[in-house]
Amino acid sequence: GSLITLSCLSHRVVCQVISSAVPADLVQDNDTSDSSWITRLENNYGFYIGLGLAVFSSFLIGSSVILKKKGLLRLVEKGGTRAGDGGHGYLKDWLWWAGLLT
Repeated sequence: GSLITLSCLSHRVVCQVISSAVPADLVQDNDTSDSSWITRLENNYGFYIGLGLAVFSSFLIGSSVILKKKGLLRLVEKGGTRAGDGGHGYLKDWLWWAGLLT
């Protein structure tokens, strides 16, 4: 085997290597074994997860704008005061609230 010398401030140690150890990538610590599936998921599917979230958020934002606009147009059709003119009738419309909460 090989000899390795380790030095500290006050001590000097000589160690002999008898056999080779298991490579570090095959040994799993408790910390890495719990999160290894997350790491594999991010490495393999991170782009697709991000793309899916982007498309889904665009759908929600677009539908929110459409629902609020439809609520405001229904208010105008009923003869209510427009929101731009100081009216607050849209606050009583369920379709506007659905758009706001989307």
